[in-house]
Amino acid sequence: MHLAQLNIAHLRAPIDSPQLAEFVALLEPVNALADEAPGFVWRLKESESDPTATVIHEYGDHLLVNFSVWESREALWDYVYRSAHLGVLRRRREWFLRAVEPYMVMWWVPEGHIPSLAEAMRRLERLKAEGPSPEAFTFKDSYDSSEAVSLPAAAEARK
Repeated sequence: MHLAQLNIAHLRAPIDSPQLAEFVALLEPVNALADEAPGFVWRLKESESDPTATVIHEYGDHLLVNFSVWESREALWDYVYRSAHLGVLRRRREWFLRAVEPYMVMWWVPEGHIPSLAEAMRRLERLKAEGPSPEAFTFKDSYDSSEAVSLPAAAEARK
């Protein structure tokens, strides 16, 4: 099993505004760091040629989406909290509004399966509505991949 993760953030200003220029300048190096991190599998990209392009979606112009798949919880943890990514994360309030509800969700997927953004948003909504479970959890309240193997969603994805 691999670990899928989605995190969202509400921008303080339009992505092309001077207020977010420093954040946009950090996108390329932080994304490159993720792409080269041990355990990285995949991330949703808007453009293969423009590393600063943010994902265009139907969930609102000021909602930034980060969606990826990792080999393990530990690999994702190491990237988020034990790499240069942490310095950018610590500055998030300069660029994003403070979240009052869950903004990050993780779930296990069969190796080789790439979930859709719509599935990821449903997982986040499930976490908000029902709290952590093997189908939608966080670093704080995580579940082992063995707990997800028998779930209907995992079985369906393996087909």
